[in-house]
Amino acid sequence: MHFLTVDDLTPTELDSVLTSARDLKGDYAGTPLADRSLAMLFEKASTRTRVSFEVGMTKLGGHAVFLGKEDIQLGRGEPVKDTARALACYADAVMARVDDHETLETLAAYSSIPVVNGLSDEAHPVQTLADLLTVEEVVGDDASVAWVGDGNNVAASFTVGAAMRGHDVTVATPAEYALDDGVFDRASDYPGTVTATTDPEEAVAGADVVYTDVWVSMGDEDEREQRLDALQPYQVNEELLAGTDAKVMHCLPAHRGEEITEDVLEGERSLVWRQAENRMHGQNGLLVQLV
Repeated sequence: MHFLTVDDLTPTELDSVLTSARDLKGDYAGTPLADRSLAMLFEKASTRTRVSFEVGMTKLGGHAVFLGKEDIQLGRGEPVKDTARALACYADAVMARVDDHETLETLAAYSSIPVVNGLSDEAHPVQTLADLLTVEEVVGDDASVAWVGDGNNVAASFTVGAAMRGHDVTVATPAEYALDDGVFDRASDYPGTVTATTDPEEAVAGADVVYTDVWVSMGDEDEREQRLDALQPYQVNEELLAGTDAKVMHCLPAHRGEEITEDVLEGERSLVWRQAENRMHGQNGLLVQLV
């Protein structure tokens, strides 16, 4: 089994992963992945993805190998399918953080070991595991959540994952940066209700958790000024949150003063550091189930 999008898991499998994550978070006394190895391919830089997977594998009794673009032949023109088959000779799973989702699909097509999406232009499902773990720890199984800002890869994965868990989701984005219709189609297969709007105030009204992310993702730098102009009304600040008891999430890194203000990010509403910690636990729950 591969994990390229959150709905590569069935709802039952997702429940098993989150249960495993909670169990591991409570007790890392065992070594369920002793003598197992994870190959980590990075085309995009990261703090949380690298450290959470590397430390996580150590806690599980296994070993992680970091492979940047310049460390392997993939960065020198080797076909992805050859890299996939070579890594399967040595490792027990591959985590890849890539520019193009198609790279992951090719890795998975030619790999005899599990391939995990550590981020692509289309999806960030390991982040969603941390997000769901956090929401359900703090609010519970019937949380109402709102996404406010850019309809990016994190938003796509979170919307589908939250719907799979039965959460009600409201997605507020500018029309020009909305989620693809296919994301809503996928989410509609699950029990959670998903609503789209262009009104951030409508989205946060009644929400237990408000989630945002950067407005200018890696690869979008050429659009920076037009994105800032379009997304400014979607800033998560105390004015937007006034009159609500909503907690706030952000997958990091954050651009303080753009998509979120300093006082909200560092304030009592913030679940950001719990989210960051849960990256490791969610991923470990996944790895134990896959490997």
